[in-house]
Amino acid sequence: MIWRRDIRCVLFDLDGTLIDSAADLGLSADEMRTARGLPSLPVQAYRASAGSGARGMLRVAFGLSPEDHGFAELREEFFANYERRMTRLTRTFTGVEFLLLALRERGMLWGVVTNKSRRFTEPLTASMPLFGAAATIVSGDTTPHAKPHPAPLVEAMRQAAVSPAHCIYVGDDERDIQAGKAAGVATVAARYGYLGVGTDVERWRADAAIDEPLQLLNLLNPA
Repeated sequence: MIWRRDIRCVLFDLDGTLIDSAADLGLSADEMRTARGLPSLPVQAYRASAGSGARGMLRVAFGLSPEDHGFAELREEFFANYERRMTRLTRTFTGVEFLLLALRERGMLWGVVTNKSRRFTEPLTASMPLFGAAATIVSGDTTPHAKPHPAPLVEAMRQAAVSPAHCIYVGDDERDIQAGKAAGVATVAARYGYLGVGTDVERWRADAAIDEPLQLLNLLNPA
């Protein structure tokens, strides 16, 4: 499939789409378990829920939801742990650096729209040189609303000076697809990311789906 539109900018979700941060997220929660005398869980146990951030990690580690008593305090402890270690094991997914270089060679802009707060987004992206080429990086608290609200995508397009007709959004969560549709951009589901347990990506009704980052190039107009 090739998009039947002039794509000038590709926006990406961050965790689970451009970077694999599951190990640092999971170990931040697992440290909380072992500090309380609970047995450690394998990193793989946390992986599917990594896209849900603190909510997902605390659900795996302690079976808690945001409505449960004490969740807010544990979330702050998790944030403190993650802030200390968030760059230790986090890497880009295989093919991401080549993908971003290829987009630039085709004269396309690229950027990030994440629900991660600036508290974490800014130091994390600053630690990885490839993000210096991003046309825009919009965090979960850059606008008054987070995804699935379209506001973060609208702000990213404003910063990149592109219209929805010339933009696509790639993400590994249903909220990404919902936000993209609401913002009027074409959407791509990243099936290699943190999809959650038992997720049927087809139900998201994204415009396309990819199984690895470099497959995105097959969807774009030839250079």
